[in-house]
Amino acid sequence: MKNKEQLDSQISKLEEKFKDSGQDMSSYLDGLLYQRYLTYWDYIHLDTLLSLQVPKTHFPDEEIFIMYHQITELYFKLILHEQKQLVDDKSQEVSFFIEKTNRINSYYTALISSFSIMIKGMEREQFLRYRMALLPASGFQSAQYRMIEVYATPLENLVHHTERDQFSSKDGIETLFEKIYWKKGATDAVTGEKTLTLKQFEYRYTPRLIRISNQVKENTIYEKYLKLPEERRHNKELIKALKTLDINANVNWPLMHMGSAYRYLAKDKAPIDATGGTNWKEYLPPSFQKVVFFPGLYTKQELNNWGKQWVDHIFNPEKSK
Repeated sequence: MKNKEQLDSQISKLEEKFKDSGQDMSSYLDGLLYQRYLTYWDYIHLDTLLSLQVPKTHFPDEEIFIMYHQITELYFKLILHEQKQLVDDKSQEVSFFIEKTNRINSYYTALISSFSIMIKGMEREQFLRYRMALLPASGFQSAQYRMIEVYATPLENLVHHTERDQFSSKDGIETLFEKIYWKKGATDAVTGEKTLTLKQFEYRYTPRLIRISNQVKENTIYEKYLKLPEERRHNKELIKALKTLDINANVNWPLMHMGSAYRYLAKDKAPIDATGGTNWKEYLPPSFQKVVFFPGLYTKQELNNWGKQWVDHIFNPEKSK
């Protein structure tokens, strides 16, 4: 039990707080009298959370598929939570930059290590059946994943690598957004026709993504790093954290998806189309996309070989020896 002196001190502080905000402390104390005690299940809305899994088929493993993707989106939200703090920070303190980047890496580490649930945790035959009830929905349509990219680096670094050298920060947001790399993964290379998956996604999220792109223009995480005083930019711990983030986001995480795709969609050397009609064999490999958030941290050779060693190690182990 706290003594009277401690209680008097706390009451005094509360009075000052409410006085400064023009509020009546007595009214808030009345509210405390009537307020119910908080429970764990109410605080995290547990009943609602556990009711959000609504399978479209009778296959038991579909519920695993739904829950894992929901967990993934929650981790994406955690990553965005840290990214927004980095973008909004005015201190230019290296310690703050390192702390937030390391937190992001811890979330990616959890995501990457958990992907075995997708690779080994479902029956292949069940997946190949219930996936047909999900058309044209696709993980490609994760808006939070796109937001992570937009917060991390200028849009010119997200232009498809075959056209990247033709664009710069001088080009408008809308122009750059039209050339963003992931659109090619859901567009027919011959006809130029967009898949329904891409059309749905663009209709729902393009205005929001362009708005965010404008909000963080010249203020992405990479640009925040470049604006640091020179001696702070050379901080080895910060550079290591940023490089780790790059590898996690643009090599290790896509490779986990590759492993899952090969497990479920590659059969007898004839790959099965993804649910959204995306060309996953062209879209997922890091060495094909060459998406790099912080290109100035690498040598030309490292950029040329981006993702290649990991792809060789995972899918061509003999070649990587």
